[in-house]
Amino acid sequence: VIGKGMTPPQKILFPPEKICMDWRQKRRPGAGLYNLGSTCYLNVILQCLTYTPPLANYLLSRQHSRFCRQQGFCMMCIMEAHVRKVLYSSASAIRPRAVIRDLKYIGDFKPDIPGDAYEFLRCTLSAMQTACLSESSDLDVSSQETTIIHQIFGGFLRSRVTCLSCKTVSDFYKVFLDVLLKIKGASSLTTALEDFVTPKQLDRRKGFKCSECKRKVAVSKTVTVHQAPRVLTVCLGRADERTSRKLSQVVHYPEYLDLRPYMSDPAGEPLLYSLYAVVVHTGHTCLGGHFFCYTKASNEKWYKMNDVCVDSCDIHTVLEQQAYLLFYAR
Repeated sequence: VIGKGMTPPQKILFPPEKICMDWRQKRRPGAGLYNLGSTCYLNVILQCLTYTPPLANYLLSRQHSRFCRQQGFCMMCIMEAHVRKVLYSSASAIRPRAVIRDLKYIGDFKPDIPGDAYEFLRCTLSAMQTACLSESSDLDVSSQETTIIHQIFGGFLRSRVTCLSCKTVSDFYKVFLDVLLKIKGASSLTTALEDFVTPKQLDRRKGFKCSECKRKVAVSKTVTVHQAPRVLTVCLGRADERTSRKLSQVVHYPEYLDLRPYMSDPAGEPLLYSLYAVVVHTGHTCLGGHFFCYTKASNEKWYKMNDVCVDSCDIHTVLEQQAYLLFYAR
């Protein structure tokens, strides 16, 4: 087997043993968030990140801002202040002003134009990752993948490519912070995951060059989760690839997920995850509509968070939604 892409880091930026997966403090849920234009897409992501226990624990400890020397925009400092404000506020709702103010640094977003929650999540994590690296220059790529962000959300996918002519196997490893699943024809998260890890045949036109045959060949490609993240973020791709129309079908998802069957080593111990947040998109098209979310607070109870409104609900309601993003923690 020829392998590429998993070089050990020269330096560990954040030691994984310092990550605490359970809430350090239990409290009632925090404040709702005002919609400041068309900002429901960012409100849901801010809420889901606020209720991600290992991230909230780290942000509430102020470990970042105490040593941050970043001039101007720093996404970690913004998130630290935001999470404190939400969880410690006595108000029923707050305005996420700092996030709105620096929206243009986070990505291609404007407060008065509807945005996509998945894209905002990716851009936010990317901006937080950049902030974690602001003190460290000249780091090898593997070391850059040891920040608190990667230690919480990061895992590795393995693409195993088998040449159909000479049967040579090549492995390629790629880091991921989230998994985007195709849901066309999938009735549940598990069927979408099964499809994700099913071998796909690629013909010569796809252009994989075999190192043995020295030419472009037809191959079989299998993607599996090689290293599981502490927090698994799944996007159920609701935009039809060809038409961009919204796929509104129900995709069932469990409260507890075993990731083991989708790993490179599917025979090991079960790898159990528990659902703690769900983002829902309503509306018939992907571009319009409205986002709201369900999150599990530190008191172990579920809440529907719809902009300023925070209402308690039960797990059955949470599991019956037309989900767009699912957040699972180990």
